[in-house]
Amino acid sequence: MKKLGLIALVLCFALFTSALAFAETDTSVTVTDMTGREVTLDKPATRIVALTPSDCEILYAIGAGDTLVGRGKYCDYPAEVLNVTAVQSGRDTNLEEIIALEPQVLLMSTMAQTEEQVQALENAGIKVVVSDAQDIEGVYTAIELIGKLMGKDAEAAAVIESMKATFAEVAEKASENAGKTVYFEVSPLQYGLWTAGKGTFMNEIANMVGLTNCFEDVEGWSEISEEQVIARNPDYIVSIAGMGDTAVEEIMGRDGWGDIGAVKNGRVYNADSNAISRPGPRLKDAAIELYHFLNDDEAEEAPAA
Repeated sequence: MKKLGLIALVLCFALFTSALAFAETDTSVTVTDMTGREVTLDKPATRIVALTPSDCEILYAIGAGDTLVGRGKYCDYPAEVLNVTAVQSGRDTNLEEIIALEPQVLLMSTMAQTEEQVQALENAGIKVVVSDAQDIEGVYTAIELIGKLMGKDAEAAAVIESMKATFAEVAEKASENAGKTVYFEVSPLQYGLWTAGKGTFMNEIANMVGLTNCFEDVEGWSEISEEQVIARNPDYIVSIAGMGDTAVEEIMGRDGWGDIGAVKNGRVYNADSNAISRPGPRLKDAAIELYHFLNDDEAEEAPAA
């Protein structure tokens, strides 16, 4: 009996040490993407293709830019991303280009993929992870997701905390704007006016700086009319339509817009369209930029990035 007990003890110890050794060597990563799909890698990704500009920016922000082997054609920040091979993205996503780069993971949004594309990529041995933030909380989720995927959890947490600290400081300093309204022009007049409504990070940034989005009753990103803008008479207009240096002049000179408060008082602003329109770490910069605009860039103790 004593011998049997000793054998059992030895077996238990062997099983324990085997389990311990496995735990110490297990480098696998499992994430749940933003469509609820569970994706498992043997180890954190070291070769990745990211199709959306915001995901590229997140990768660089958490110190994983060197893992990019391919980028969507609109990914242009930071500057070093332009040295990464570009692939067709969006409606023209080119699977052959992506597969040829031999990534472990493809990061893409729900707008840029179909079930057939996902299946074709996974048949080629490429894991598809969907990142699709619509609001600020979603941006935090995306950063955390990508951080885990890359084995950069601590770095991702630091980026999120920095964003939260900046947003809190902006909100604390911007209470004086309460009661004033803003209209975000996402798409210019010649292409049909679009704006950002409730459920978007732009709406949240408006509230953060003390403004009310005059289209907060609209859901998400929505097409609107000139008549609606004129009727709602915003106190501020922020162009993020990528119109370049002519944005303010074009808006100020539109027929029928002369009586809008923002136009009459010269409160039309051409924002850094990429910083404010991409659901990524630079939203904190966009919030600071808008704060400066509202305070004529002469504000004392302005929030720090």
